[in-house]
Amino acid sequence: MTTSTVIRNGLVITAADEIHADVLIEDGRIAALAATGTPAAEAFTAERVIDATGKYVIPGGVDAHTHMEMPFGGTYAADTFETGTRAAAWGGTTTIVDFAIQTVGHTLREGLDAWHAKAEGNCAIDYGFHMIVSDVNQETLKEMDLLVEEGVTSFKQFMAYPGVFYSDDGQILRAMQRAGENGGLIMMHAENGIAIDVLVEQALARGETDPRYHGEVRKALLEAEATHRAIKLAQVAGAPLYVVHVSATEAVAELTRARDEGLNVFGETCPQYLFLSTDNLAEPDFEGAKYVCSTPLRPKEHQAQLWKGLRTNDLQVVSTDHCPFCFVGQKELGRGDFSKIPNGMPGVENRMDLLHQAVVDGHISRRRWIEIACATPARMFGLYPKKGTIAPGADADVVIYDPHAEQVMSAETHHMNVDYSAYEGKRTTGRVETVLSRGELVITEREYTGHAGHGVYTPRSTCQYLN
Repeated sequence: MTTSTVIRNGLVITAADEIHADVLIEDGRIAALAATGTPAAEAFTAERVIDATGKYVIPGGVDAHTHMEMPFGGTYAADTFETGTRAAAWGGTTTIVDFAIQTVGHTLREGLDAWHAKAEGNCAIDYGFHMIVSDVNQETLKEMDLLVEEGVTSFKQFMAYPGVFYSDDGQILRAMQRAGENGGLIMMHAENGIAIDVLVEQALARGETDPRYHGEVRKALLEAEATHRAIKLAQVAGAPLYVVHVSATEAVAELTRARDEGLNVFGETCPQYLFLSTDNLAEPDFEGAKYVCSTPLRPKEHQAQLWKGLRTNDLQVVSTDHCPFCFVGQKELGRGDFSKIPNGMPGVENRMDLLHQAVVDGHISRRRWIEIACATPARMFGLYPKKGTIAPGADADVVIYDPHAEQVMSAETHHMNVDYSAYEGKRTTGRVETVLSRGELVITEREYTGHAGHGVYTPRSTCQYLN
């Protein structure tokens, strides 16, 4: 039963505007907005009224980079689509775009079908898929066209992980050429994996086995080199490029240069690179394993350039790359050999709050917060204006956000299915209070009222930024 709802007296914040307005929701969509106290707003009637006095009313977050139930290094990411999407809702995210994986020797369709089977009927919020392309051949290239037609419009390739996901420059070029023709967007994990493997082998031979060496072998220069190479290959192919989880000053410089040249090149960073550093990787007693992800955490001095990139729009999106592995039994697989630590960190529940803290700290504005967490990812991946904004006709994915509430992040209170928090003990200002997904209450005044299966698969159009 769909219920009509009016949200009164809140400050509505989108990427473009801030206005004290009442929001009318009917049939799962935003029906109307009107300035609070005006006759138009007073005329709104609904079965349910939510008072947002003193609160923000913001679009639900769009996390365009998650890995639920992802196989990696002999184990699986600890969050299922059910637990992961529930945690996302708790954190004010109402849409995820996860990665379906093609395994070598199999078709894209087989990979996509497998991920549909994992997610269908299990999600608390809406979801879409990108496609990881691990095996570029003539059949794969033909399949890319078909996937774009049915709403899977982005394809991820890896310059890292030889023997698993790795594509060489020729395979990357072919996939980029195809994307240039069919409107798809290539997402790139930009690290020189061939060179990194040499450095890993050398470090282990020297007896350098602790988690901190994960960061030392995956050098910032090798991220920058791969970013540069990906940009040039995209230029040759006449295709757009989206570089995922940018972590290093030198890689930001490559993106900035490309964008200054007018190229369709985009960049994403993640909260872990903005708030954590190699200091975490170096924590004693193997605790640093909790922070092993790729690209790796960098020394603190890289953070300033990432924040600057977000302010100048040389980086456009903040996603989580949520790929949680429990410390006990999973991260521990790499005791005595950092190269065997599963790569990935939990974060889908923390993103909106951490970015609000960035507003409080003066790194970004309120509207930029909504832009990098909601509107731009929706536009980048063909979901806007259905997702990512509060406007008539948009899905009623709405968060009532208390900007004054204080919280301490902890594994004891988070809802992700993982035994540690990457931000344990961090104090933040601002907290999600109520979340609606297509007009249905998923979080009601800090209580989970959603259910598995409410979230539906959402086909996407092509990138809305291409000139």
